[in-house]
Amino acid sequence: MNSAVPETPVPFSSHEADRVRAVWQDLDLPGIVDVHTHFMPRPVMDKVWAYFDSAGPLVGREWPITYRADEDVRVSTLREFGIRAYSSLVYPHKPDMAEWLNGWANDFAANHEDCLHTATFYPEESATAYVSRAIQAGTRVFKSHIQVGDYSPMDSLLDGVWSQIADSQVPVIIHCGSGPAPGRYTGPEPIRALLHRFPSLPLIIAHMGMPEYEPFLDLAQEYPNVHLDTTMAFTDFAEELAPSSAELRARLADAGDKVLFGSDFPNIPYGYTHALEVITGLDMGDDWLRNVFYRNGARLFGLGQTRE
Repeated sequence: MNSAVPETPVPFSSHEADRVRAVWQDLDLPGIVDVHTHFMPRPVMDKVWAYFDSAGPLVGREWPITYRADEDVRVSTLREFGIRAYSSLVYPHKPDMAEWLNGWANDFAANHEDCLHTATFYPEESATAYVSRAIQAGTRVFKSHIQVGDYSPMDSLLDGVWSQIADSQVPVIIHCGSGPAPGRYTGPEPIRALLHRFPSLPLIIAHMGMPEYEPFLDLAQEYPNVHLDTTMAFTDFAEELAPSSAELRARLADAGDKVLFGSDFPNIPYGYTHALEVITGLDMGDDWLRNVFYRNGARLFGLGQTRE
């Protein structure tokens, strides 16, 4: 399959932008903090999209990319939606890749003021040193993908990484749940072991730990620096394979300070409004929504109340 995929010039309509903006405007917020978005070097993004197009084994189903477009169009889309801050979640699947991705993400953040400076890592001898450099360079969020990277979070090559992250309190968005397909090291138990060793780690569990929602919520409630992001959770697409329970929703009502909004833009098989509407449809109340859509992220990343 050719990885160079045709692109659409404009992946959203003005009507869609109005609907997105109405969500945060109705809550009297300055915008939305979306902690889980992907911007990558073009060759890497092309390969990711080709993998989704092929319904690869970690996907296992048809997965159309709704916001497939040039990078500048995707950035403009988020700005039109009123996204106050977003991430450029990059992640390696092999050694000798993470530091190169970090260099790209550093440049991307420098040229896009709304992007949280993002970095990543992989279990390799050089990881401690380049994570140190990333922290010194101002990284504000790390990405760890246990499933794609196929590594244990308890790998001894990551000891120096986790200790620095615990000391610096730079959050890590970590894909460690077993959805959409389980990996050798996915699930809550490896993360419980990691937190037992580094209890102050600032982790954001991607996709709310789908499909192991409740065990990961247990960890978030047990450890003060553990949060969950809503990425894909509660959407029609996710509910088909990983339905959420009434008990989970009831527990989330009292855990609004632990939940951050994430979308997985641009790699979602539905519109951005759907990701918002399923969260508002939980009927948790406006203050809960304000925390999830903006306040929790603003607090975690030190954002102001208005645009500069």
